[in-house]
This record gives sequence, structure tokens and C-alpha cells, in this order.
Amino acid sequence: MHNMTPEQSRMARAALNWNLETLAFKSGVSRNTISRFEAGNPANKATITAMRLTLEAAGVIFIDQNGEGPGVRLKKTP
Repeated sequence: MHNMTPEQSRMARAALNWNLETLAFKSGVSRNTISRFEAGNPANKATITAMRLTLEAAGVIFIDQNGEGPGVRLKKTP
């Protein structure tokens, strides 16, 4: 698993229509920590992993750098 960028975190929350409080509640990461990370401040690997796993469980697919920059998309629903 690759790290998640602050931009990917914001994009993933937008795709799920989640605010900071929702991600904080579901991931166990404080709202302030998420806000600081999304503003570009460093976060430890365990924190980023907790957030990413929560977003993936909700249906987000993380797209690695591929020439145009990293991104996200949602899984297809059956």
C-alpha cells in the first residue's frame, strides 16, 4: 500500500460526501489531525494508514502517480 496524499484524502472525502467529522469518527483519527494533514502538514504513517483503510472500506480506490498525478475513484456498485 502506498501512502495517501493530502489531496487524495480531500478528494476521497468529497467523493463519499464525508466531512472531517465523519472521517474522524470512522477512522479514530482526530478531526484536527486530519485537518492538519489535509493542509499539507506531516502525519505519522499509522495515522495515514488508518485514514486510508477507512476510506478504502467505504469504497474509495486510490490511484497512484501515473504521469498526471495521484487520484481517487469510487468502486463500481453492483
